[in-house]
Order: sequence, then C-alpha cells, then structure tokens
Amino acid sequence: MKKFTLTIATILLGAMVTFAQTGNKMAPKKPATQPAPKATTATVPATPASTQPDFLFEAESHDFGTIPEGTQATYEFKFTNTGKEPLIISNVQASCGCTTPKWSNEPIAPGKTGTITASYNSSGRPGPFTKSITVTSNAKSSPKVLTIQGVVEAKPVEQPSPVVVPEQPKN
Repeated sequence: MKKFTLTIATILLGAMVTFAQTGNKMAPKKPATQPAPKATTATVPATPASTQPDFLFEAESHDFGTIPEGTQATYEFKFTNTGKEPLIISNVQASCGCTTPKWSNEPIAPGKTGTITASYNSSGRPGPFTKSITVTSNAKSSPKVLTIQGVVEAKPVEQPSPVVVPEQPKN
C-alpha cells in the first residue's frame, strides 16, 4: 500500500512540475478581446437649454385649510414662461377623479403668464386630503407636480326631533 501511495504522489508531483513549467498551457485560452465598437447615437436636434421654455410658478402647492363638506374648492396656479420659446402644455392629469384640472391649450409666449386651475369636489369626502396634479409640457422641468391639500369638515348629521306631534283628526 505504501508503494501505491508513493507512486500516486510521484505522478501528481510530476504533473504539477510539468504544469508549472509550461506556463499553464493546459488552461483554456481566453479569446482575444477586440475593442468594443463605439456606440452610435442618433443626434436629435434639441432646444438649447438656454432657450428651452420653463415654468416659474408663484406657488407649487396650495392649502385650502378647513372647508365644509360639499364645497367645490378651486385654486388657480399662476406661472410665467421663463424660457425663450413658447411653452406648450400637452396634458394635465389629476391624481384622482375628485380633482378636475383646467388649462389653456394655447402656447404661452416667452415672458408671458398662464394658469392651471385645480378644483376639488369635497362632497362625500370628509377628512384630510392631499391631491397631486401632474403637468406635462415641453418645459425643461417637465413633468411638474402641483399639490392641493386641506381638511373637509363633515356635514352635521340631522337628528330627528324628540318631540312627537300627534296626528290631527280629519274633518
């Protein structure tokens, strides 16, 4: 048994020496790497950042405070086009159906002002609310998110009168 173990050890030692001398020629060769082709991107004529339209809102959020249930709460977000090209609003989307946005489809000229009106229907919605209005346009800061918030005070529940009036006899 000693002779068999010694023979295996000698064979393994010889293989290791051969492997070391050949510089690891038995290992699989890595494929030659070629430089990756340069990525090509289509150049789309873009509006230079200095002339691109942009919003400057007087306020980007509004708090109605506490309003009575059933009120149609409306706020007008006013903005100015601070760019050098017309500002075109393509879409205004409210976060839910209880908020209705309105805006002009006309381009806003450089230096001119525009408005986005948000109306919140508080009927049947007592409690606090926060709603967002997302404005999509050709502005450099698009999309722009505006918010409205407040607390809807529940209508008082009418209690039946505790006084019972007897029916009058018919004549």
